[in-house]
Amino acid sequence: MWTRVVHLLELIRFSHTLFAMPFALLSALMAWTLNVRSDPPIAWRWQELLGIVLAILCARSAAMAFNRLADREFDAANPRTRMRHIPRGLLSVPAVTMFALLAAAGFVASTLLFLPNRWPLYLSLPVLAFLLGYSYTKRFTSLAHFWLGAALMLAPIAAWIAVRGEVSWAAVILGLAVLTWVSGFDIIYACQDAEYDRSAGLHSVPARLGVAGALRVAALCHLGTVALLLALPAAYPYFGGLYWAGCVGVAALLAYEHWLVRPDDLTRVNDAFFHVNWVISLGLLVVGACDLLT
Repeated sequence: MWTRVVHLLELIRFSHTLFAMPFALLSALMAWTLNVRSDPPIAWRWQELLGIVLAILCARSAAMAFNRLADREFDAANPRTRMRHIPRGLLSVPAVTMFALLAAAGFVASTLLFLPNRWPLYLSLPVLAFLLGYSYTKRFTSLAHFWLGAALMLAPIAAWIAVRGEVSWAAVILGLAVLTWVSGFDIIYACQDAEYDRSAGLHSVPARLGVAGALRVAALCHLGTVALLLALPAAYPYFGGLYWAGCVGVAALLAYEHWLVRPDDLTRVNDAFFHVNWVISLGLLVVGACDLLT
């Protein structure tokens, strides 16, 4: 049983939750700060924090498990992915299907923690459908990377709705920054599969434009990320100097990410994808929290 649990966590790359969770928590912290400073002040509830954490964990787990199910035949044929758990027989299709269903049910159930705010519950099924829909996008559009970015964009927007019961420009701008950031690094990651995607009839920016062209598109996405983060204080004026310093740090890390990956050298894609990006997400949360709480 323990081995199966470990395999399931490896299947969904549980550690990659760091990509979405910090932005959701930063958005929630921004919303809580606004609540505390309102007249009359609104106290934060521990149920909201628990609900956000559980919702992110369950939603991402369901989406990743579903993705592995939907792509299992492509994974088996792709030299880079043929050692994943389903192609190797380490996990069966029924087991992964059951895990995906339980994670999806857990996501919907987690929205009950936000009651009497009913919006998270009402939106849970449409959001889940959008997340799962990503798994089929490479079959018909090269814009699949941006669908993935939009899926993670929902994390900060949903967290704001869960706390405030409304949508604001602050949450949308932060969400758009996540969209461009995720889309950019997913394009970089997809450069490894450009040749396979073409041969398999799958669509991606690298397969369409080539690796060099894809890296230019990714760079434009990340320029957009920095611009949106710099624009955020215009909609949310409670950030100070620490946040601005964090934006400079994000810009430097993104520049380093693009320095690591060259059209003729993709050997450091994993360093760029995993190491740099988790520092960006977690680092921005720490800087933003320190700025708002001091």
